[in-house]
Amino acid sequence: MFDRLREDIDSVFERDPAARNAFEVLTTYPGLHAVLIHRLAHGLWGLGLKWVARIVSNLARFVTGIEIHPAAVIGRRFFIDHGMGVVIGETAVIGDDVTLYHGVTLGGTSWQKGKRHPTLGNDVVVGAGAKVLGPIEIGDGARIGSNAVVVKAVPAGVTVVGVPGRLIERSREEIKAHREKMAEKIGFDAYGATADAADPVAHAINCMLDHLHVVDRKMERMCETLRNMGYPEDMADLPELDTCEIVSGADDVIENKEENHEASDDSQAGGTPGGNS
Repeated sequence: MFDRLREDIDSVFERDPAARNAFEVLTTYPGLHAVLIHRLAHGLWGLGLKWVARIVSNLARFVTGIEIHPAAVIGRRFFIDHGMGVVIGETAVIGDDVTLYHGVTLGGTSWQKGKRHPTLGNDVVVGAGAKVLGPIEIGDGARIGSNAVVVKAVPAGVTVVGVPGRLIERSREEIKAHREKMAEKIGFDAYGATADAADPVAHAINCMLDHLHVVDRKMERMCETLRNMGYPEDMADLPELDTCEIVSGADDVIENKEENHEASDDSQAGGTPGGNS
């Protein structure tokens, strides 16, 4: 019993830099209180004392602001940071080393009895305000970004962002290197978000723009061929178009401005290139 409590306290130190000492964690962390009370309620539920278990669960919700159904199955070293507004449904299953932030819902999408809540694997992080709904499986090591709404299964080792949730998957080498770096730093990705996570919508649009740029280059070669065949310039030339790209963050905006500034300087220094005739 005390070994399990020590394990819980240590997991707080690993994932919350604000934690100062064991006494403070034990007396002021509502996420830890909710987990400890849930173990009592879950034990009572298993003994068939379901009404008493629900009373204990309601008491925990009143004290901590965290609602965990006594039938939910929770693994070791489970950490709820801040905690207010967290809801974990009856048939939810949570693996080891899982982290939830405030406002997370592990809910159902059906009124039918049976399995209707999600199953989270080991080492999963669910960011603040995220909703994971339905009898879906979230793979080991997955990250769910803040305020994402996830209604489909998530493979292991990927990040989900947006409404509805979209997958961001990096190469296995990048995932391994990133995990090693994070393990050396703080051990996990806070709030299910990473600084290098790309915007999936911007990525899809940029792929379309890349395709259009390839088509544009081919059209230019076709126009050059028409000019060489003697067609008039107004029929053989394409209008000048500015390059465009969807940016997904402040760093991209700054980088694009610097590139445009350098291109403008080069153009002024070398003069405007003329077309072939």
